[in-house]
Amino acid sequence: MASTPAPQEAAVEAALARLDLDTKTRLLAGQDAWTLPALPAIGLGSLVMSDGPVGVRGVRWSADDPSVALPSPTALAAAWDPDLARRAGVLLAQEARRKGVHVLLAPTVNLHRSPLGGRHFEAYSEDPYLTGRIGAAYVTGVQSGGVGTTVKHFVANDAETDRFTVNNVIPARALRELYLAPFEAIVGSARPWGVMTAYNSVNGTTMTEHRYLVNEVLRGEWGFDGVNVSDWTAARDTAAALHGGLDIAMPGPDTVYGPALAEAVRAGRVREAAVDDAVRNVLRLAARVGLLDGAEPAVTEPPADVDGAALAREIARRSFVLVRNERDTLPLRPGRTIALTGAAARDARVLGGGSATVFPARTVSPLDGLTAALPEGTLTYTVGADPSTRLAVAGQGFELRADCRDAHGALIATATTSNGRIQWLGDDLPAGVTHDALHSVELTGTFTPRETGTHTFGVQGTGRFTLAVDGTTYYDDVQRPAEDDPFEAVFAAPEPRARVALTAGQPVPVSLTHLVDPPAGVRVKAVAFSLAHQEPGRDPDELIVEAVRAARAADTAVVVVATTEHVESEGFDRTDLRLPGRQDDLVRAVAAANPDTVVVVNAGSPVELPWRDEVAAVLLTWFPGQEGGAALADVLTGAREPGGRLPTTWGALADAPVTRVTPENGELRYDEGVFIGYRAWQKAGRTPAYPFGHGLGYTTWAYESAEVHGSTVTVRVRNTGARPGREVVQVYLAPAAPDAERPARWLAGFAGVEAAPGETAEARVDLPRRAFEIWDETSNSWSFVKGSYEIQAGRSIADRRITVPVTV
Repeated sequence: MASTPAPQEAAVEAALARLDLDTKTRLLAGQDAWTLPALPAIGLGSLVMSDGPVGVRGVRWSADDPSVALPSPTALAAAWDPDLARRAGVLLAQEARRKGVHVLLAPTVNLHRSPLGGRHFEAYSEDPYLTGRIGAAYVTGVQSGGVGTTVKHFVANDAETDRFTVNNVIPARALRELYLAPFEAIVGSARPWGVMTAYNSVNGTTMTEHRYLVNEVLRGEWGFDGVNVSDWTAARDTAAALHGGLDIAMPGPDTVYGPALAEAVRAGRVREAAVDDAVRNVLRLAARVGLLDGAEPAVTEPPADVDGAALAREIARRSFVLVRNERDTLPLRPGRTIALTGAAARDARVLGGGSATVFPARTVSPLDGLTAALPEGTLTYTVGADPSTRLAVAGQGFELRADCRDAHGALIATATTSNGRIQWLGDDLPAGVTHDALHSVELTGTFTPRETGTHTFGVQGTGRFTLAVDGTTYYDDVQRPAEDDPFEAVFAAPEPRARVALTAGQPVPVSLTHLVDPPAGVRVKAVAFSLAHQEPGRDPDELIVEAVRAARAADTAVVVVATTEHVESEGFDRTDLRLPGRQDDLVRAVAAANPDTVVVVNAGSPVELPWRDEVAAVLLTWFPGQEGGAALADVLTGAREPGGRLPTTWGALADAPVTRVTPENGELRYDEGVFIGYRAWQKAGRTPAYPFGHGLGYTTWAYESAEVHGSTVTVRVRNTGARPGREVVQVYLAPAAPDAERPARWLAGFAGVEAAPGETAEARVDLPRRAFEIWDETSNSWSFVKGSYEIQAGRSIADRRITVPVTV
């Protein structure tokens, strides 16, 4: 592994030598929610961090500061293309520089251990090798633009239930072969400048204090020389955190570092040399991103600018996974009439909920994309079924502003907002506003309904609120948190507080006033609440009848189904894999009326599709980012091929081998060991709806030969279809003799190739040594397992076309 350049290290040491104890410990604590303090005396600028991973939010969590919104990480992994992931990283570095951000809090490389994980849309895959390849490319891309990354969440933050306190009990072999593996691969090949340690504990020790995993494994065995930042509010103990290898405690200024750390040194509980080690890591990061005078940054010439909208569109269409296509229903044949249905076709969900949320300047829905792509008069639209069974943040039809007032009611400032969400963390306040002066925020403006009927308005957040609609006050009381969660105001479901009869097209005044009174003990100064809204609830049966009528009159029916932020989000796990609302009923009814029914699944991670054998085609589009509707039109019309392959097994929850995400007595035991995802499905002898690696295109492929030379596998494939295409050649390694302690087979490598009709292409796949190794719990080391294997190349874990025996 390459070392840090000597001149850069010299600058770090020179800067460190000029700092006293109090200044050093202050540098290890956030000065606010997103930044570290500047130290002009040594030429150190203020380091700015920002959430990702699909876009760069910047320090302002607000819709009036828009960001490019890429497809979800599950979508990026579904493209099975490290170079595409690298290009995504380059774009995000460009976005970070535009917003004055030096470190991106991404990528998330935790695994899809169970399909019930609520935040899986933000991670890549159930497979550690695929996760490591995509994650390393993403890191390489971001850092090529001179922006740091923090690979997260180190380690085993694979579920959301009790994530602040859960102790994940993981066998050593599973920990090494699965959960640590992506981090190890990324550290080894991409040299990230940072990692983020998780809230959870692993085998009895909270990760912000885990000396063995951080100091001995991450820094010692792997040679990581970057910075270790806590997840927000995860650091709990001053001395234990520093001894455990934590460099930065975020957010600030009230953290376990800063003055508390200086006092611990003076009291003899912490050695100042340990503080110096942490400061070196922070200064090294600052040098790399160009914030330390006298140190040349790691990147002096950033890559050429990237067209964000174009790349978002490309990633989306290349991530879409066509899992079923009977009678070549797709692509749509020219001249056919299309009946589009589903609320998600009109109001697309383009990204997941939680800290990964950004606010794009524009969003292309499926209805928008198809309207632009199809000839006028060939497309109809009906709502069909609405997945949103609960209120959502006020958006469509609302024109709002935020009036900030002091304790005397005087107006301090007015901020613009494009929806009903207010999220001001730390010093991220409107110009002229301070936390000390701010007493209330009134979210006020007008709402113009698009439907006549009874509209529901609600409140998300904790504290005192006053809600008024059309001149009437409907709520004036205190909302209390349902549980002891510092992010309750962001992630909790909105509470319905008013039901008002309104007329389509007639605007009415609305306002939601919040008295700012942070609860005692909260370390993060924040103003976070939302005005929520739900349109009139029409009779579900009537909506389905309308959709059926339209489908029967059209040549092809396209149904868009989706999850919601109440199903997939940071902050909670899922209780089932069903689509919300009456969407399953809608699909079945439309399919019965039109045999050429295409279902578009707008979900970040697996959902059950009980009607999948009743429809002509099923296209998985993940959370497709801001250009999702345009990309969908590209794929449905055949202008582009759906390029995705499944990065995670899709199946019914009743068949899933690993489903436990809820701790018992504070512990979540990973008793399944190394058998998660497709490994577990194989061991259980169960057949999922769609296997790992599966995905169809608009052409067909023949696997003609495979040769092995040393550690390189060369697979020749031929395009046997009528149009150009891209094939993802997947190589699996299988012990020739059954071994109960090892999976039946596992992904060892992959490569994408392209070919015109009738042409051949060769995929060259280098097998890593680690593919033949297991973690020996007796010797506490990697062990190369000699013997006979089969190298199996094909289109998925279940569709292996060609086999070559090898002995190692």
